[in-house]
Amino acid sequence: MTQKSIENPVDLPLGGLRESGTPFVERVNARDLRAKRPPLLAVLFKPSQLRGAANGIVLAALDLSLLFAALVIALTVKSTLIGDGAKLDHAVSYAYDVLPFAALVMLLLFLRDGLYRPRSLRPGSASILGSLFKVTLVTLAFAVIEGQQFNSYYVFYSTFLVSSVLIISARFAYDRAAERIENSFGHVRRAVIVGSNDQIDDVAEALGGGPAARVKPIGFISVEPRAENGLRDLGKIEDIEDHFDEIDEVILADPHFPADLAVDLVDRCHRGGVSLRVAPSTMEILFGEHTEFVPGESLPLFELKPPVLDGTDFVVKRVFDIVVSGLLLIVLSPLLLTIALAVKLTSGGPALFRSPRPGIGGESFDCFKFRTMHQNADALQEELESLNEADGALFKIREDPRLTPAGGLLRKWSLDELPQLLNVLRGEMSLVGPRPLPQRDYERLEDWHKKRYLVLPGLTGLWQVSGRSELEFDDLVRLDFIYIERWSVFLDIVIMLRTIPAVFARRGAY
Repeated sequence: MTQKSIENPVDLPLGGLRESGTPFVERVNARDLRAKRPPLLAVLFKPSQLRGAANGIVLAALDLSLLFAALVIALTVKSTLIGDGAKLDHAVSYAYDVLPFAALVMLLLFLRDGLYRPRSLRPGSASILGSLFKVTLVTLAFAVIEGQQFNSYYVFYSTFLVSSVLIISARFAYDRAAERIENSFGHVRRAVIVGSNDQIDDVAEALGGGPAARVKPIGFISVEPRAENGLRDLGKIEDIEDHFDEIDEVILADPHFPADLAVDLVDRCHRGGVSLRVAPSTMEILFGEHTEFVPGESLPLFELKPPVLDGTDFVVKRVFDIVVSGLLLIVLSPLLLTIALAVKLTSGGPALFRSPRPGIGGESFDCFKFRTMHQNADALQEELESLNEADGALFKIREDPRLTPAGGLLRKWSLDELPQLLNVLRGEMSLVGPRPLPQRDYERLEDWHKKRYLVLPGLTGLWQVSGRSELEFDDLVRLDFIYIERWSVFLDIVIMLRTIPAVFARRGAY
């Protein structure tokens, strides 16, 4: 990999890519953090996700209870001041009436503002105050629109003040208690520090600076000769895998760490099931969408997470694929039947063509297409190699002599790809993702290209909305990397919507 490609953040393979060694897919093992999980396991939440969900549920229940208490306290105080005899009963009854709407607004706004995220990522008191203020404004606006009459707006500003005090205090106490419970288990993560000279010493000192330190450096690997200075020298970076059984994570602590070694280190750690965390000064080397803040003692660390969709991401994307592809098959069924009939009548033979193609993890599947070529097309492939007009591993000919009369029209409008909606329903493909390549193209890929096989191939993708066949092959692969790193349901929707004008424009489609 050239220095130019390393400097480009799109080229930097956060999931772990190398130029030498065995092929990317063949190196995936049982511990590999990047490896595809079996469908049933992929739906299951990771322990960290379960802890996060439980934490969110507890906080939500705490917030709702305290909002109810704030309403009751505010109304009771008012009733006491004006001498109302039915103080408490009236306050509780009114709180029950108001709570459902106010609680819904509070939960949605708190969720939006990140107040149910893990403790290390959760904003502080200022955000709680801001969110409660927005809850108050929305509830007040709704009450006014509904035509409710108030002698004063005491219930709103008093509830805001009381709930602010209660929720901020309770959340502070909850976080301290949760931290003590975690520390009481005494779990310490064993780490290897990778870097050079002073950076290793600084990180080791910062991690060991507190009595309740949760990360314990057991040794170092330096790219420069150095004295041990209290830590065990674990040798060369090429031998780091020999120590994976005795460590939980690797900490990269060097702002000038060689980029090619950094790429290789990411790959080794993720293959071995070991977390890789990056000290802040090194973030310019490996910064990306899959970088997640991890709380340290006196040193903040950032974990480099492999770009594999599982847990909630897997569920959301799979449900989206099933629902949308099912609806599209129903809506497009007349068109699909018409195309199948046209293919059958104009060329004979089957209307559908099963093209064996590597999918996620390099596992082959039958990719469905409407047949656009004569039945002996595969036998002519080798004879036409010299006419290939595509860059890199792809094979494309603008005037392919193997096309049937209807095939050229189907290719031009990308209608031959529609049967892949069946592959989406079968779980072999996704609506959006890197396009599946024929076996011939796959065998010509370089090792670093194969990061695109970390996720399900797609019916459409950034290739199709960003120039399609007009782009250089390496640029197309980089678009796949961008998609993998930045996936979201919103991005899938945007790509699907942009696919329609891209097909009608017919840019690079052949």
